[in-house]
Amino acid sequence: MKKLYKSSSQKMIAGVCGGLAEYIGIEVTIVRLIWVAATLFFGSGILLYILAAIIIPKATPESEWE
Repeated sequence: MKKLYKSSSQKMIAGVCGGLAEYIGIEVTIVRLIWVAATLFFGSGILLYILAAIIIPKATPESEWE
């Protein structure tokens, strides 16, 4: 079963968008653009990013091979 982790390789701030992109299987730039659009249009993107950075575990070398 696939698990969601913060990315250690596609990381700009905390690796949340990179982890989501790896989990979904799409380009990380698309996830970042969607996140920015959600922040601009809905206003809750920053709070959700902070919560995700706290809740989603960091990727370990073992978890990257699962």
